[in-house]
Amino acid sequence: MRQLRAGFPFSERHACELLDIPRSSCRYLSRRDDTVLRERLVALAREHPRFGYRRLHVLLRRDGERVNHKRVQRVYRAAGLTVKRLRRRRLTRAALPRPVLTGVNQEWAIDFASDVTHGAQRLRILSVVDACTRECLALEVDTSFPSRRVTRVLEGLIEQHGGPQAIRSDNGPELCSRHYLAWCIERGIQPVHIRPGRPMENGHVESFHGRLRDECLNASWFWNLWDARRKIAAWREQYNRERPHSALGYRTPEEFRRSLTAGAFSPPPSPNGAGGPAPQGQALRAPAAALTHGPARANTIHHGGEGEERSCIT
Repeated sequence: MRQLRAGFPFSERHACELLDIPRSSCRYLSRRDDTVLRERLVALAREHPRFGYRRLHVLLRRDGERVNHKRVQRVYRAAGLTVKRLRRRRLTRAALPRPVLTGVNQEWAIDFASDVTHGAQRLRILSVVDACTRECLALEVDTSFPSRRVTRVLEGLIEQHGGPQAIRSDNGPELCSRHYLAWCIERGIQPVHIRPGRPMENGHVESFHGRLRDECLNASWFWNLWDARRKIAAWREQYNRERPHSALGYRTPEEFRRSLTAGAFSPPPSPNGAGGPAPQGQALRAPAAALTHGPARANTIHHGGEGEERSCIT
C-alpha cells in the first residue's frame, strides 16, 4: 500500500479499491509484543552464532517456553539473526589440448604422494617426471612442501637437466600460489593445471605413483625421515637405470632418453595414415620392428575348411 501511494497520486480509499482489500486491514496495527522473545533469541544467538531458528526454537522449548516455531522464525528474521551459509567457491578450468610429446624437457609432470614412518610421522613426497621419457627427475621427501621449497627443487633440476617448456600439475595450494606462478613466468615456463577432479589429465605422474606405491612405499618400512629418503632415493635410481618400462619397449627410462637425444629413435606411423600425428597427450613409442631381435619371418595361417591364407610377421 505504501509503495503504491508513493508511486502514484492515489488516496487511501482509491488504493484499497484497486487492491480489493478493506481499509480496516490496511490500518491494522498488531498489538503483540515480541520484545521478550526477541531479547531471548538475541541472547541465544550470541551463545550459538551458527544455530538457525529451528535449533533456537528447541532451546526455547527446553527452557519451558511454549512458542510457535513460525513466530520464532518471524522474530528471528526481523532481528537480523539469519545465518549466512558459507558456500565454497569451486575452481573451474577449461580443457586444454594435449600436446604430442616428442622430445626431452618438453613437459614435466609433478605431483605429491604421502606415507608415514614407524613413529607415525607424516611424509610428503614430491615427484617430478619427464612426460616423454618417463624418467623420474626427482623424488624429494620431507614433512611439508611449501611453494618456495617446490621451486627450489625445480631450480636444481633445471641446472642439471635444462628447463622444461611446460609443467603439468594439479590445483594444490603449493602449485597455484603467487610465488609459483611468478617463478614460472620469470623462467619462461608454461604452468599447465589440470581440471579439478580429473587426475587422469596428469596420467603420467599418476601412473608413476602407482609403481612407486606398489614397489617401494608398500614394500618398505621407514624408521624415520632420513631412512625414507635413503630408501626412496635408491628405488629412484633402480627405476631409472634398471627397471624395464613397458611403454618404452621394455627399455629403462635412461636408455630411452639416450636413444631419443642421439636421434636413434624414429616415431611410429600414425594409425590414421602414414606420416600423420600421434595421439595427443602420449609420448611417441618405439616402432614395433625395433623391439624384435633377429630377422623377421613370415608365417602362414591356414583357416580350416575355408582355404584362406593370411601371412603375419613375427
